[in-house]
Amino acid sequence: MKKVVIIGNGMMGVGIAAISALAGHPTVLVGRTKEKAEAALPASYAAIEELLANELTTPEAAERAHTLITASGDQTAACEGAGVVIEAIPEKMAEKQVLFRELDAILPPEVPILSNTSGLPITQIASQVERYPERTMTTHFWFPAHLVPLVEVVMWEKTDPAMAESVKELLAGWGKAPVIVKRDTPGQLGNRLLHAIIREAINIVEIGLASAEDVDTAIKNGLGIRFPVYGPLEHSDAVGLDLTLTVQDTVLAEISNRREASDLLREKVKNGDLGAKTGKGFYDWQVRSMDVLAKNRNDFIIAARKLTAKMPKDH
Repeated sequence: MKKVVIIGNGMMGVGIAAISALAGHPTVLVGRTKEKAEAALPASYAAIEELLANELTTPEAAERAHTLITASGDQTAACEGAGVVIEAIPEKMAEKQVLFRELDAILPPEVPILSNTSGLPITQIASQVERYPERTMTTHFWFPAHLVPLVEVVMWEKTDPAMAESVKELLAGWGKAPVIVKRDTPGQLGNRLLHAIIREAINIVEIGLASAEDVDTAIKNGLGIRFPVYGPLEHSDAVGLDLTLTVQDTVLAEISNRREASDLLREKVKNGDLGAKTGKGFYDWQVRSMDVLAKNRNDFIIAARKLTAKMPKDH
């Protein structure tokens, strides 16, 4: 199995390390120091145990995964013999550019260099790679990385399409649901969809059409509960594209087409109402619990994964 090196020991790095090890890969978690990397290992083990406790992996795979993850503070030594390297450091462009340049200088040309960035363009991250830019691309794991199947493989103009397909195949072998994003655009794929929904959700609250709670209730109990097995384009085919055309001609003129964030969102940020971290956003987090919400989110993802795994494929 390929040796996987993950540079960055934050919440994304530890989750990716857990999935890599569960797939049978010797996995090295690299931190600024070996002590910091070692301190992050329990979080990877906890992710493995959460999957095991919910029957999303086997006892044998979990036991093996614990032995496959190691920690290092020496980036160059860790990369020796690597089959793939994933960058999962904080979202700071200059630091990512330096790291990609360093990795390109020491890795053989067949080793993909991947960024877990959720928003920074791979075109800029890899802009200083001089030797083999064709092996650079984004692999955006969605949080929590050990639970959410989606990974966006984002190409830029110099990415080798064949190498992108090989990365997609590797991630599918990890039990992920990877998708290829053929151009490096803001929002990649998933966040373009998500922020179109957020834009209209905020707009509905702003124009007084419904409360924040009712907007979220509609999403959770309508769109969201179907989406794990019934995508919007499948829905369009199911109801008929003629009906979809009629509805779009009626609805699109009425929904938000803002090219910038809404005044309501700007006002909340200006007032310091930043959400759970300040105690107030669209909701009052003095009376609501983010810990409970996060647990409910994870429990639902786990239940949905177990259920959808049993469903027959339609193709």
